[in-house]
Amino acid sequence: MTVAFWNEPTTVANPAHIGANAPAVKPRPAFAQTDLVALSRYFSLLMMRNITSDGYVIEDPASPGVFSAPGCVIAAPSYPANTPGVDQDYVFNWVRDGAITAIEIALAGLLPVPGGVSPSLVDYVNFAALCQANAKNSATVTLGHACFTITGEVRPWSEQNDGPAIQSIAILTVFDQLDGATQTIAKQLVETNLSYLLEVYQNKTTNLWEEYEGYSFFARAVQLRFFREISTNTIGIAVPAGVADAISWLESQLATHWNGQLYVSILDAAEQAGYDANIDIVSSVCYGGIDPTDTRLLATAAILRRQWADPSSSNYYPINGADAAKGLGPLFGRYPGDHYDGDVAAPVVGGHPWALCTANFAEFQYRLANAIEASGAIPLDQFSEPFFAELGLGASSSAADASAALRASSDVMLRAIVYHSDHYELSEQFDGTVGYEKSVRNLTWSYASFLSAVRARSAAAPAAAKSKPRNSRGPRS
Repeated sequence: MTVAFWNEPTTVANPAHIGANAPAVKPRPAFAQTDLVALSRYFSLLMMRNITSDGYVIEDPASPGVFSAPGCVIAAPSYPANTPGVDQDYVFNWVRDGAITAIEIALAGLLPVPGGVSPSLVDYVNFAALCQANAKNSATVTLGHACFTITGEVRPWSEQNDGPAIQSIAILTVFDQLDGATQTIAKQLVETNLSYLLEVYQNKTTNLWEEYEGYSFFARAVQLRFFREISTNTIGIAVPAGVADAISWLESQLATHWNGQLYVSILDAAEQAGYDANIDIVSSVCYGGIDPTDTRLLATAAILRRQWADPSSSNYYPINGADAAKGLGPLFGRYPGDHYDGDVAAPVVGGHPWALCTANFAEFQYRLANAIEASGAIPLDQFSEPFFAELGLGASSSAADASAALRASSDVMLRAIVYHSDHYELSEQFDGTVGYEKSVRNLTWSYASFLSAVRARSAAAPAAAKSKPRNSRGPRS
C-alpha cells in the first residue's frame, strides 16, 4: 500500500514541494467505496499485460536478443535488475499460472471479437502445445514439467502433475473461443495430457509450492476435477475406461489426508514440521474437485483463519490486527513457518500473507455461500462448528444468515487486498507486520485469483459453466 503525506503545506514560501522536487503522492485506494466487480475489470487489464502476442513481444532479461513467443503467460514482469531489493526472476511461463490465467481470460466477459474467437486464447493454446512438444521431446523431463522459458523451451525445474490437469481444464473452458484449427490443436493437447495423467495420477509429485515431493492433496484434487470434466466432455475426446477408476481412486485417496483435525497438505513427504494447516487445501476448492460444503474442509479452514488472525497464535500476522480495527481482512499466507520471503533467497523463516492466498480463501467462502443458498441448509456438524462459530453462526442460524455472513467476511478480505495494493497493482505478497507490498511486482496469479473470487461472489462462475454445454459439465468444486 502506498500512503504519502506532505511534511509541510505547499506554499510559495516553501518551493521545495513544487514540481520535480515534490514527494511522490498517489491516491489511496478507497477500499470501502470501491466496487469489487468494477475493480476486477481493471485487474483483468493489468493481468493482460503479462501475456505476449505476435505484436506484444518481450525480451528475455537473462538472454538478450531472445524474444517471447505469442501466448506466453509470464508469472510476473519482475527480475532482479528491474526490482531493487528482490532477487527473484519470474519472467518464465509456469504451466499452472498460465492455465489459471487462461480461464480468467475466457470468463472475463471481454469485448467480443468477430467470429467469437479470442486471439489471446488462440495464442495461449499454441504456446501450451509448443511447451508440451518440447517436454515430450526432452530426455530429462516429463509431460508434468512445470516451467518454461518465454520461447517455450524447457528450463530446469520440477515435475508437477497438477499442471497437465489444470491446463486441460483451462482448454475445456476456452474451447468455444478458439478457431477451428486451434480447436484441433487443443484436443490433441488434452488427449496427450489425459494419456499421461492416467499413467501417473497414483504417483508422488512435487506439490503446489514446489518444495516437497509426495502425495499432494492439491494435485489430487485438480486431477479429480479434470477426470470428472473429461468424462462428460462433448468436444469429441474419447473417454478411456480408466477415467472412472481414476475418479474413484482419487476420491478415496483424498479422504486419507484427513488426520482427525484437518486435511494434510502432502503425505509421505519429508516436509518441515508444522506444514499444516496449508492454504493449498482451500485452493483445491477454487481449482480442484473439492466441495466447499465438505465439513472436514471447513474444519481445516477454521484452523487456517485462526493461525494468522488470532493474536494468541505463534503464526499471527500483526497486520491483521491493524486491519481488523479498520474492518478489513484477515490476510492469509501459505502455511505456518513459511521460509520463502519473496525478496531474498530462502530460507527466511516467518512468511508473509499473499494476495492470491487471501483471494482463494474469499472465493472458497463465496462458493460455500452459493452452495448454502442453493440447498437451503448449513453443513453444520462437529467438524464444521468452529468454522461457523467464528462467523457468529450456529444451530439456530438460517441459511440466509450464513450466506450473508460468508459474503460479508469474504468482501472484507478482498477489500484488504485493495487497501494494501500499490495504486491497485498487486505484488505477490504483503509484509506481515506493516502491510506494504513485497516480493515480485504485478504477479499474474494475484490478479487472476481476485477475478476468480469476484466471479464466485456474483455466482458468475456457475452461470458461465452452464452457458458452455459443448465443453463439459461444470466443475463439481
